Amino acid sequence: MPAPDASGVIHDIGYQRYTGPRLGRRYAARSLYWHGVRGAYGIGRGAWAKVLPMGLFALACLAAVILVVVSSQFPSPVLDYVGIASTFSYAATVFVAIVAPELVSGDLRNNLLPLYLSRPLRRSDYAMAKLGALATAVLVLFAGPMLVMFVGLAFDTRTGVSGVLEQAADLLAGLAAAVIHAALLAALALPLAALSGRRVFATGIIIAVFLLTAPVSGALRALDPGAAGQLAGLLDPVSLLNGVDRWIFGKGLVQVGPYGPVYGIVAVVLTAAGVGCAVWRYRKVKA
Repeated sequence: MPAPDASGVIHDIGYQRYTGPRLGRRYAARSLYWHGVRGAYGIGRGAWAKVLPMGLFALACLAAVILVVVSSQFPSPVLDYVGIASTFSYAATVFVAIVAPELVSGDLRNNLLPLYLSRPLRRSDYAMAKLGALATAVLVLFAGPMLVMFVGLAFDTRTGVSGVLEQAADLLAGLAAAVIHAALLAALALPLAALSGRRVFATGIIIAVFLLTAPVSGALRALDPGAAGQLAGLLDPVSLLNGVDRWIFGKGLVQVGPYGPVYGIVAVVLTAAGVGCAVWRYRKVKA
């Protein structure tokens, strides 16, 4: 048996230490957030990934154009900016049911969390970045048709600068309502999407929670115009948001009577609970 060679050879294969700037945790979280916003609309992905989110956005903007054309035939707009947030919330539930699983289910299915969390991201950073990306994507879905409507109505105003300023004030109210809607819808949808690594199952869970509660709430409101009917909107996320619009802006599709503050409190509690559930969920994921 030949004696082992005592001499060793070290081969230089070109690896070098990284000496550049380390951008840190905030940069990583911001990058993950921006990647999520882009991915929500299929930007940077294949054509099929763009069809549903971009299609919904295009339909919303087209509806705004139709509203502008119809409103030009009447003394006042058929639907104001807060009304767009209230009405388009039904389409937004479909949007989050499609987009939320795209943001998180793939990472769970492919076990990518260890790569994200190796450093410097924390679990809470990942959850908050995904929540922020989903909320921003929903806000864009609302803001797009509002801006289209603002441009159309501002050019069609018959009262000059004062009319444009009035439209701008109404637009700000609509955007405020859109922020409330986007925050609640994202806070409810993302934790549900994170329950499954399969997108189809995650989408089904979200649709079940958002859409199956609507008939129950609607039936109760139709059967009892009193206190029970006015509180029935709390059972349905979209009706809950419409109740908040009615309470804050005086415009909404749900009659809340004296229970407007109850709608506001429930909306805040549900949003906070959704954020907490998302963070808790990712603390339990193996990484």
